[in-house]
Amino acid sequence: MPRVMSSAMLAAIQAPLLRPALFVQIGFASATVYIWSGIGDVSWNGQTWKGLGALLGVPAVEDGVTVQARGTVLSLSGLDAAILGDCMGDFQLGLPVLIYLGLYDGAGGLIPDPIEIWSGRTDRPALDLDGATSGVQIACENRLIDMNVAVDRRYTQQDQQMTWPGDLGMQFVDSVQERLIYWGVALNSTNI
Repeated sequence: MPRVMSSAMLAAIQAPLLRPALFVQIGFASATVYIWSGIGDVSWNGQTWKGLGALLGVPAVEDGVTVQARGTVLSLSGLDAAILGDCMGDFQLGLPVLIYLGLYDGAGGLIPDPIEIWSGRTDRPALDLDGATSGVQIACENRLIDMNVAVDRRYTQQDQQMTWPGDLGMQFVDSVQERLIYWGVALNSTNI
């Protein structure tokens, strides 16, 4: 996917020392969660992003030259059991997920306009429990996955009214279903 980046981001990418940070926006039923791969809080894009450090796992995000739905799995580890229960209770399928790549300059300031590197929706969570720690892995799917879902629409007046109320473009569809139509010269009774 082509990405537009500011001149400051382009200069930071071309610099000999790269200082990256990942910003992840995950939708839950009651609120949207803003987390990032560093430590502490960061204000960007009108939001306060909570730093999870190494507790946030984001695998490599894939791009390709073919049109293909490529998903990813976000992992949140080291969660308290009470927080994990709240997370699972508030989880809802199909809510938006955005992943941004941000860069820091030499002075430690976030360069404006981080790049959106992946967008999709939440798919399914999986618990990761052992004796000492607990965590959750959230599978996320690209919106292109919807290309595999059959469209359940019909060419009827009722279906047309759901999208375009008052439109009469499909009002005669039902009446022509079993009609015998002669093209060109009409047949007389001897030809039947």
